[in-house]
Amino acid sequence: MTPAPSSTTPSPQPGSFPQGTTELATQALLAAASSIPAGIPIYMVNLLRYRYQADYGDSATAAPCSGREAYFQRYIPAFAKVTEGDGIKPFWVGRALAQLVAPPGEQWDDVAIVEYPSFAVFQRMIESPAYLAEAEPHRRAALADWRLIPTAKADMPG
Repeated sequence: MTPAPSSTTPSPQPGSFPQGTTELATQALLAAASSIPAGIPIYMVNLLRYRYQADYGDSATAAPCSGREAYFQRYIPAFAKVTEGDGIKPFWVGRALAQLVAPPGEQWDDVAIVEYPSFAVFQRMIESPAYLAEAEPHRRAALADWRLIPTAKADMPG
């Protein structure tokens, strides 16, 4: 995946917006797995808001950087490594330019759509020890807020 250009205007400092959601709940994962048809390609829509400064907690193993840098320079390469050969590929990545219809205060920096051969492939990846150890820490450090929406291509009437 090609990194998005560096932002000249980073997301506001923490505390400027309501607390974000960056965790994928097991209950939500299981509910989705039981309702999404098996064997169809899934396009995961990621709404991304980066931390002003990546937050690795007490870990001193990562050099300081912005959330955007942690996402594109650390998370994406780790994600690509642990998913190599799984048929997972970026479909689209773009910068969110404005919010036309959104709750007050909602802000996204980027939107990414990733194609998975099936929801089962996504679930296997997100639960894998390699993903949890090598990629997820960078995602958690990078993101202040996140939405993850599984979608499938629709048959258009007509």
